[in-house]
This record gives sequence, structure tokens and C-alpha cells, in this order.
Amino acid sequence: MFRKESPSSGPKSPRVVGFYEEASGSIQYVAIDDATKKAALIDVVLDFDPSHGRTRTDSAAEILDFVTSEGLTVEWVLDTHPHADHMMASAWLKEQTGAPAAIGEKVRDIAKLWEDIYHTPGAFDPDRDFDRLFAEGETFTLGDLEVKVMLSPGHTLGSITYVIGDAAFVHDTFMHIDSGTSRADFPGGSSAELYDSLMAILSLPDDTRLFVGHDYPPVGDRKDPAWEATVAEHRENNKHIGGGTSKAEYCKLRDDRDATLALPDRMLFALQVNLRGGRLPPAEADGNAYFKIPANKL
Repeated sequence: MFRKESPSSGPKSPRVVGFYEEASGSIQYVAIDDATKKAALIDVVLDFDPSHGRTRTDSAAEILDFVTSEGLTVEWVLDTHPHADHMMASAWLKEQTGAPAAIGEKVRDIAKLWEDIYHTPGAFDPDRDFDRLFAEGETFTLGDLEVKVMLSPGHTLGSITYVIGDAAFVHDTFMHIDSGTSRADFPGGSSAELYDSLMAILSLPDDTRLFVGHDYPPVGDRKDPAWEATVAEHRENNKHIGGGTSKAEYCKLRDDRDATLALPDRMLFALQVNLRGGRLPPAEADGNAYFKIPANKL
């Protein structure tokens, strides 16, 4: 995988290594407190081939190989939201490392929404399948570093941002500055709420490094994936919201663009895995797991 490192800027700042998963355009992160050699794995992908219905752990295993090579201990397995475009590797990573898996507490509401869409009452139990469900404003530690949770709805109704010193993992809110922002048309999404989340993120200090969830190169003359820019750079130059775009202008731009986008080809598979913390549906009598895909519903 293509990977890139963002160095720590000092004692309260994590070193961040991003790994690009090309099939879904996802960036997976290892946030590191070098003083204690503790690491958090953020939004790591469980590889999935939709044409064969087959999962693999190649991407997650490569990240664990990196962790081992660096002499790190995984303290947290974190997700920012139940992703629609890839499956999360959280359950497998927890099995491999023993680290707790966590996500935002509003995943409970997302689970209820998707139980209705899949017509699977009681299928999802986030309190069972995650070790921690973080609330807005909650804090925890990564080694000696403090991590603060920000609720960042819009892309989903329960997305959260992890702020670790001068690094913020902003998932599907911003994209890279030359691509703009993420879509807000999935069930439970809202362009108005996404705008408010973007503004809250832009209220962080100017030098805060924002690490986004996706990139889809080529973009203009840029061929390689990119995922890091500062608050100041996004405030001034972000394609969708830089330079003082109003809420009304943004919502029209976002809604008009979203109306032209197809659903991700992994979405209906991924949500029923991710709302189980990265686990496949329970095996049936023949020992195999089966996906349930709603027809003509979305």
C-alpha cells in the first residue's frame, strides 16, 4: 500500500502514518505516541471483493506488520463511523491485538435506522459489538496523549472526530483541499449538519493537521493520493468551503452534487458488517454467513 508519514511536532503531538487502500479510496491511520510506543489504529479496512462476496485481511495485516516493525503496542482500535464504502477490520484487529474497539455512541441510532432498511429487527447491538461508545466531548488517552471526541454528523448521523493534540482524524467530512468535502445523502445524512460539523472542525487551531478518510486520484494534475492539510489551508483553499462559503451556498452545492452520485458498490454489504463491529452476519446451518440485500428500496 502507498503510505506516508506525518511527524510529531512535539511532546503533545502524535506521529501519524497513513496507509492508502486503493480499492475503496480509503485512508487508514496509525496514530503513535512515540514516548510510550502506544498506537491507535483508525478506520482500518477489511478487504472485500463484492463480485465474489469474499473478505480478506491483507490491508489490516500489513498495518499490523508495520506496528510490529516499529515496536508499537496497539492501545485502541478506533472507527469514526459505520462506513458505507468499506468494511471495518475492527473485530479482526481486536482478536489479533487484544485492544478495545470503539466508535461513537450514536451508532445505536444508526443501527436502528439500518435495521429498518434491512428489515432485520434486533440484528445489531453496538453495546455488544464495541467495547466503548464515545460521547461528544468525551476524552481518553493514547499513551501520554489526550484524545478528545467531537461529534461530527452530516455524512452519517453519528460520525465522530478524534482530536489528538495537533492532529484531527476528520473521516468523511472534509476531503483533501482540492477535492472539497464528503457526500451527505446516505440515510441519516444531512448537508446542513455536515456544514455545521465542518465549521466546528475549522474552529480548531490553525496549525491542526486534518487527516481525511478518502481520496480518489487523479485530481487535476495530482496523481498520488493525499490526505493531510491544516485547518488554515482548508479554511482558505478547500474547493467546497474555503474562502467563506455560506451555509445556504454549501448546502445547494452539496445537495446538487450528491444527486448525481451512485451509491458505493460495497454499501449494502458493508453496513451489515460494520454495524456488527466488523463481523459477518451469524453463520447459518451450513456454516456459511450470508448477506441480506434489500431490493428496490434505496
